[in-house]
Amino acid sequence: MQKLSNNQIAWRAAQDIQDGAYVNLGIGFPEKVAQYTVEGREAIFHTENGILNFGESPEPGQEDWDVINAGKKAVTLKPGASYFHHADSFSMVRGGHLDVAILGAYEVAETGDLANWSTGPKGVPAVGGAMDLVHGAKRVAVITDHVTKDGRPKLLKTCTLPLTGVGCVTRVYTSLAVIDIEDGRFVLREKLPSISLEELQAVTGAELVIKGAVADLIVPEL
Repeated sequence: MQKLSNNQIAWRAAQDIQDGAYVNLGIGFPEKVAQYTVEGREAIFHTENGILNFGESPEPGQEDWDVINAGKKAVTLKPGASYFHHADSFSMVRGGHLDVAILGAYEVAETGDLANWSTGPKGVPAVGGAMDLVHGAKRVAVITDHVTKDGRPKLLKTCTLPLTGVGCVTRVYTSLAVIDIEDGRFVLREKLPSISLEELQAVTGAELVIKGAVADLIVPEL
C-alpha cells in the first residue's frame, strides 16, 4: 500500500501552523516539522530544556553542543531567541502559553486519548514533557504512521497502552490521511487519492466519520 514518508507527514503538519504560533515539537519524528515552515510565516519553536525561537539544524561540523533541543540534537538560534531554566520552560507549558504541540504516538483513541510514553510492561518507559504538553498547549496534534510495523491499527476506539493524556488530541496526520477528532469520533478530512475509503477503514481501528467532502491528501516529493 502506498503511503507518505515521515518527511511528507511532517510537511503536511507544518502547513497548518499559523503565523506567529508558539510551537513545541516532540522528540524524534516530530522534530522534522521545523524543516517545513511555510514561507512567509513565522513559527516560534519551544523546547522543554529551555530554548525559545530555535532554528534549523547547523551544518555538520558547525554544531555548538551547548545549544541543543530536548532530543539532544544541536540547533541554531534565530534572532531574538532566548534560553532559560528548565523550570521556566515548563511554566510556559503549564501556563497555557503554547499554541500547539505536535507529538508522536503509539496509539490514539477516537475520544482523543493519547498513548505515547510506554509500550507496556516489556517496554522501556520514557516519561517526558508530553504529559504536561498535552494539557498545557492550546492545540495538540499527532503525526504518526497509520499502522504499526506489523500492520495493526494505531487509531483505535480505546487505547490499550498506558495513557499520556485523556481527550487531548484534536488532529492526527498519518501516512494515509488527515483525521480530526470531534465529539469522540474520527472525522476524515483528507486521504491519499490512491487508497479507497474501504481500504482506509480496514486499517483503522474505529469508525471513520464523513462530514462533507474528503479532500485528496497531496504532498510534494521530499
